[in-house]
Amino acid sequence: IYIKSKKLNHLKAIINSYISFVEMFERAGVEWMAEENTQKMIEEFQVYQQQLQNLLMQKENFKLQSIEIDKAFEELNATQQKTAYKMTGSIMISKSVEDLKKELAEMKETVDVRIKSWEKSEEKLNNKLKELQEKLQAVMKWCLW
Repeated sequence: IYIKSKKLNHLKAIINSYISFVEMFERAGVEWMAEENTQKMIEEFQVYQQQLQNLLMQKENFKLQSIEIDKAFEELNATQQKTAYKMTGSIMISKSVEDLKKELAEMKETVDVRIKSWEKSEEKLNNKLKELQEKLQAVMKWCLW
């Protein structure tokens, strides 16, 4: 997450410098040919950035849930008891250890599928952000000429 945060901060800095550049031209009264299109790209970039942040938070929550499931499974494997308790809402229910292991295995599978799905979405968003970043940098280079 720290690396992703550094990338996002770098991308934000690029956008902010570009916005400053556009504002400088506006103050000077220079007509900006592709300003509308560029502004749309910046807005799109910011939307993708926000989507990526939301996705990363959700993925992290599910990774934590996966770790909790692993720990619960380890505890069930270590016990000599035939039954254990499961929290359901605000009450505890006694269930067989084998049934609890089956439930945990199903939960783990569901969580892992979701994590993989989010990783694919993360990759797509990163690719879109990189593509937009390259386009915005090209516009900045063109403007500096």
